[in-house]
Amino acid sequence: MRVAVCQLNARDDRAANLRAARDLLKRAADGGADLALLPEYTDYLGPAAGTPKPEGIDGEYATFFASAARELGINVLAGSFHETGPDDEHTYNTMPVFDRSGTLVGAYRKIHLYDVEIPGRVSYRESASVAPGGDAVVVPVDGVPVGLSICYDLRFPELYRRLAIAGAHVLVVPAAFMLHTGRDHWEVLLRARAIENQCYVLAAGQIGDHDPGRTCFGRSMVIDPWGTVVAQMPDEVGVITAELDLGRLERIRLELPSLANRRLAG
Repeated sequence: MRVAVCQLNARDDRAANLRAARDLLKRAADGGADLALLPEYTDYLGPAAGTPKPEGIDGEYATFFASAARELGINVLAGSFHETGPDDEHTYNTMPVFDRSGTLVGAYRKIHLYDVEIPGRVSYRESASVAPGGDAVVVPVDGVPVGLSICYDLRFPELYRRLAIAGAHVLVVPAAFMLHTGRDHWEVLLRARAIENQCYVLAAGQIGDHDPGRTCFGRSMVIDPWGTVVAQMPDEVGVITAELDLGRLERIRLELPSLANRRLAG
């Protein structure tokens, strides 16, 4: 399987963000990718007052990326968007997945919400406007089981172990990871999730400044089941591609059977 990871600088112009994302998907398809991953909140990162109105899983956002998947003939893991939530005060942070025909084959609602208070640096409560999802989700992509997650989920290894036990061979992490934590934690956590679950990890990050005063780390990457970074984006908008050797994944699991040797449930 050839995969593409897209790095984007979404701002407060939704139409421009979607055009940029579509261009990255075109570049991924032209590069022979079977699967392309977009970052968290692909369509908007800007002032809260301008946040797009939440919509259903069959709304404008999903329709846009379903059409892109169909037209380009590529599987699209469409970052995330504000899905209509359980009440008027809360949305879901949702990643839809489309196959090559543009059919919705799965969706994941972010479980772990970014509620952080770092004096002098960041004060952010995602839970004030976003409701948590409740289900771990694995979807087949060209027959390969892919486990879904979003950004802050990365800090909760129990989710990824559940995905691996459910059969995932690939774990995906669309993100808008903050610069000050990304510098120290992003690669370390991604490599840990790959090693401990013996899975490929695909991580697509937002990059650069976003209104209001938010800077994302970027460094989107692909990591193999041994924990080796096999591809990484520089600090710019763009696409990286990599080949996933699923035979290598099986060999690693046979030679160092840590998943098979586990003794604790969960």
